[in-house]
Amino acid sequence: MALFQGLGERLNHIFSKLTKRGKLTELEIKEAMREVRVALLEADVNFAVVKKFIATVSEKAIGEEILKSLTPAQQVIKIVRDELTALMGGENVKLEVAPKPPTIIMMCGLQGSGKTTLSGKLALSLKKQGKKPLLVACDVYRPAAIDQLKVLGKSINVDVFERGTDNPVKTSREAIKYAEKYMLDTVIIDTAGRLQIDEKLMEELKQLKKELNPTEILLVIDSMIGQEAVNVSTAFNDALDVTGVALTKLDGDTRGGVALSVRSVIGKPIKFCSVGEKLTDLEPFYPDRMASRILGMGDILTLIDKAQEAVDEQQVKEMEKKFRENSFTFNDYIAQMDNLNKMGGLKSVLSMLPGVAGKMRQLEESIDEKMLAKNKAIIQSMTEQERENPDIINGSRRNRIAKGAGVQVSDVNQLIKQFNQSKEMMKQLKNNKRGGMANLMKMMKG
Repeated sequence: MALFQGLGERLNHIFSKLTKRGKLTELEIKEAMREVRVALLEADVNFAVVKKFIATVSEKAIGEEILKSLTPAQQVIKIVRDELTALMGGENVKLEVAPKPPTIIMMCGLQGSGKTTLSGKLALSLKKQGKKPLLVACDVYRPAAIDQLKVLGKSINVDVFERGTDNPVKTSREAIKYAEKYMLDTVIIDTAGRLQIDEKLMEELKQLKKELNPTEILLVIDSMIGQEAVNVSTAFNDALDVTGVALTKLDGDTRGGVALSVRSVIGKPIKFCSVGEKLTDLEPFYPDRMASRILGMGDILTLIDKAQEAVDEQQVKEMEKKFRENSFTFNDYIAQMDNLNKMGGLKSVLSMLPGVAGKMRQLEESIDEKMLAKNKAIIQSMTEQERENPDIINGSRRNRIAKGAGVQVSDVNQLIKQFNQSKEMMKQLKNNKRGGMANLMKMMKG
């Protein structure tokens, strides 16, 4: 599911009615703002936050300059986008780095918020940036927490420091000494959570903060808990003075109001958002990009970031050469499918494209991620010679490939047809950019 899909669709519907009109009256803008107010409240945005947001947008949108503009609807949408960006913090705030290693990051939050998994995601993200992280298991009350962290650490090849059910403060002190000894520059401490906020939990966290003097205290919030997120974030911030927030499950069946409320309520930046179950599904939080996603404008910058992470420069050059020479093979096809998965899958990529993001609900019905997996199985059932020279795949070979992949011959035929169409399209793009682009658009429309 695309981020903020429900809210995005509601806002797109509201603004589409405005764009169909030429000039806008003050009454029409006020009516649109009433609808926006309802959409935000239904998305679980805090009432006080919504009230202030609508008042600010209305004041700017009903100004004489906007009403007399040639494109008032676009001006109103721009105001909403700018105010959404401001509401979520205005700009990306990076993690602080300690002047002297190690940087200590203390993770806190309620049990079930996804804190342990997010600790692993953060460790992997930092490792990709050249850091040397250490995960520390200090959730000593939930039996599976330590084992979960060890499994995560092993999967990303990051050390996990644990001392069983020993006192968390003692364990943390020893972990920092371990990090200093082995020159690990970042210590991520996975603290205990509770099903609800209680005095015992807060006292333990306060003690950890006092003893460790962490560089960062990240509050992990489950995006699916709705209005309760305001109470949770306020309680943790009052007790610990957190430095930032990380949102989890932002890809789930959530209305997304947490992201629009938390920053305004506690005044602390959202630094990360978890957008999937994979350990690579962690994104830095950019308020301007998130505002664009909410309004269905896409998020090209994040898409570029993901592409650069998934595909190295040499791969790009080799693929460009193959496109020019029209020498694209099934091996290249499967490589592109793998790169797509690294970027979060086809739905994730499409949700970041301008003009597509606001139509994801309709598109999701026609996108079959399982078909990509089936196509990959078909290609893997081919011999190396068949992958490099698809023209040799005759009837008997197609039968063998289908049996090997556990699919019908018609599935093999369909994949080969799509592959040949792709090669033809590349050829046309090379010979005639305008004509080729027209055919590309026809193929995209089905």
